[in-house]
Amino acid sequence: MAIEAARTHRDPGLQAERTALAWRRTGLTLAANALLILRAGAVHDQVAVMALGVVLVLAAGVTAVIAAQRHRQLICPSGPVAPGAATMLTLAGLGGLAALCAVASLVLASPGH
Repeated sequence: MAIEAARTHRDPGLQAERTALAWRRTGLTLAANALLILRAGAVHDQVAVMALGVVLVLAAGVTAVIAAQRHRQLICPSGPVAPGAATMLTLAGLGGLAALCAVASLVLASPGH
């Protein structure tokens, strides 16, 4: 019962706007890191690092789409307050993928490789 109330209750404050902005910042951060990894791969002429950058660009695109969808949900007075499980699992997976790509790009861009 309390969970259902949490999903439907709307606070008239700016929480929804701040949440939507946070989702957008997450997408922008992924995009910035993707561009840095792409640049590192191009500078060191490493195709594997550039491929990781492309994966991160795609992850940033998916995050941007989810952020836009979430923003629409949050500004709609009758939309759901809490994101769905699939949305949260997708974003958690993308965050993990981004972390793995970052570590892999550091390893692949090291002078020994």
